[in-house]
Order: sequence, then structure tokens, then C-alpha cells
Amino acid sequence: MIKYYTTSESGRICDTEKASSGCWISVIDPSQQEVKYLIDDLGLDSGFVKSALDEEESSRIEREDEQTLIIIDTPVSSTDDSDSKIFFTMPIGIIITDENVITISLHESQLIDEAVRGSIRNLRPAFKTRFVLQLLLRIAALFLYYLKQIDKLSSAAEQKLHDAMKNELLMQLLALEKSLVYFSTSLKANEATIEKIFRGRVIKLYDEDQDLLEDVLIEMKQAIEMASIYSGILSSMTEGFSSVISNNLNIVMWRLTIVTIIMQIPNIIFAFYGINTVDLPLPYTWFPIVLAVVITSVSAFILLKWKKK
Repeated sequence: MIKYYTTSESGRICDTEKASSGCWISVIDPSQQEVKYLIDDLGLDSGFVKSALDEEESSRIEREDEQTLIIIDTPVSSTDDSDSKIFFTMPIGIIITDENVITISLHESQLIDEAVRGSIRNLRPAFKTRFVLQLLLRIAALFLYYLKQIDKLSSAAEQKLHDAMKNELLMQLLALEKSLVYFSTSLKANEATIEKIFRGRVIKLYDEDQDLLEDVLIEMKQAIEMASIYSGILSSMTEGFSSVISNNLNIVMWRLTIVTIIMQIPNIIFAFYGINTVDLPLPYTWFPIVLAVVITSVSAFILLKWKKK
């Protein structure tokens, strides 16, 4: 799917029917015919287009024949079969030509949706460098937002894990820990890409864009620091609560053992009085009943008191 956007007179992003100089071209999951159009008609480098459509492509920046490719990882969230939130990253390719900025991705993303809806203020595709930096700044903000979501989910799971004996919540924590690993890896790669942009050797930077680029770099570093902190907390929390679950299970097994021991005492006494054994004291019906009740009560008191210690 290929769509074209430009800036209206009111300064908002609006779609247009065809490509023009200074417009933004959004490409999402293109067909083979659309890929051919990008390469043949728009003159995009075929290697750049293929790299932008590669899900395994790492964050980097490259320049070739007056075209610049920036591949940047953006955070994505979804729900699995058990309705639990999972987080991962997805590469988005940004190709800057002399006339346009083209974003290419295999899947829809919150970044593109927000840009189209006008949620990113003062977004003007005609100012290509500033347009790209605003997208990068929003990506950094999305990383921070999703990191806070992960922290909230881990805190909610922590409240439920105190009395838990199942592995569902523990598996959820492991999934969040895995998401943090993805985020940390992508953020470090993004930081390296932004630092290359910061040196100004690949993209022409203007004086008014320096502050914006510094904000992008600061936000990325903050996201890296948050991901590192949350990852350490979540790792220790996972180890601790795996022990809590094991301990809760041991407590249940101990209680079942006490019940089993107590229930065996009447069986033993009634078994002795139920067989043909001579010389048993007071061979009357009431005596084994009273004896079983007394011994069971004393045993239960001793075992429960020992458990409290």
C-alpha cells in the first residue's frame, strides 16, 4: 500500500493522489508491483528498498547516489493468545531523496498512524531533515512510553504473585524480560545510528535542527538507561518469585502431609481393635473412639505448633 501526504495550508498533514516534490510517501507492506514502481518510477535504490522490507535488518544509516537510507527500530505492542501484552521491535526504513521522504515498513505501526493523524506537531514533509528528526524523536518517545507500560505490567504481576502457585504470571514476567532485551538491543543500535547523524556527515544538518537532534539523542539515552534499570529489576524479580512460587507449593504440600498423618492415626487404632488381637486394653466400642480422638487432637496440636516455629 502506497499513500502520499503533503502539508495543507493550515499546516496539517493531508493525503494527496500522486507524488509531488516535497511530499511524504508512506509505503506499508507493498506488493511486487508496488516495489517495482518504487524502483523504476520513483528511482529508489533497489538495495535500499529490499533492506527496508527486511524484518531482520538492524538499525543503520547509509548513503548511495544522492539517496540516504535510515533504518530505525520502532517499538510495537500486541496481544498473544492468552490476551497478555507482548512487546517487540520492528524496523522502519526512511529513504531521503532530493525531492521526497519515503517511509517503508512491512507492517502498520503507531508511528505512521500518529504522523498521518497529525498527532506529531508541526510535521512538514517539505523540510526533509526536520521531518525525519521529528519521526526519530517520536520513536524515542514511544520507547519510553512502552517501557513505562512494561513497568506497570510487572508491578501488577508482582501484586498477584505473592500467593501464586501457577507458572502463568511467572511466564508473563519472563515475556516482559524478553521484551526488555529486544528494546535494549534496538535502542543501542538506534543510538549508534543517531550519533552518526549527529556528526553531520550523512545528512545535511541545519542550525535550527541541532537542538532537535540533541533532544532525540537525549531521549534515546534515557530510554536505554530505563531499559537497563527495568531489565535488572525484572530479572531479580523473576528469580525471587520463582522461589516464592516454589515455597508456596512446599507450604501446601506440608499441609497435605499434616492432614495425611492426622488421618492415619484413627485408621491405625481402629485397625488394631478390628482384628483378632488378644489382650487389648478395654475392648469396648467407646474406648478406641475416645483414644483415636485424644491421640489425633494431641498430634494435630503438636504438628501445627511445630509448623509455626
